[in-house]
Amino acid sequence: MPLSLDAYLGIHTQALKLQSQRTEVLAENLANADTPNFKARDIDFQTALAQAGGAGKELALTTTAANHLGTASSGSAPELQYRVPLAPSLDGNTVDTQLEQAAFADNTVRYQATLTLLSSRLKDLMTAITGQS
Repeated sequence: MPLSLDAYLGIHTQALKLQSQRTEVLAENLANADTPNFKARDIDFQTALAQAGGAGKELALTTTAANHLGTASSGSAPELQYRVPLAPSLDGNTVDTQLEQAAFADNTVRYQATLTLLSSRLKDLMTAITGQS
């Protein structure tokens, strides 16, 4: 019986990619904390993960008339959203350093947890293949 590695690892591979992309976005926000008119951005992780994980599970829609709307295609990059500032600065910068650092730390912990889970799944698979424990 063939094993699909994607099915075995589940949605965690997509979660790891999204968490990595979110780390880049948060790091960019922190790097531009003093840049005038810089607008802080973030990824809506739950929505992006739902789009990434649900793409293969949804039924394909067919159109029966020319004026029907097609399905929205989800790109490989998640949609970036602007962060609503709690207290915008006078120079137009919307980066709140403490908020960004907290989001960065939270994302780092989640990334590490996903990485640990994937590592455990791969070790289990290697144990099953080699028969050693």
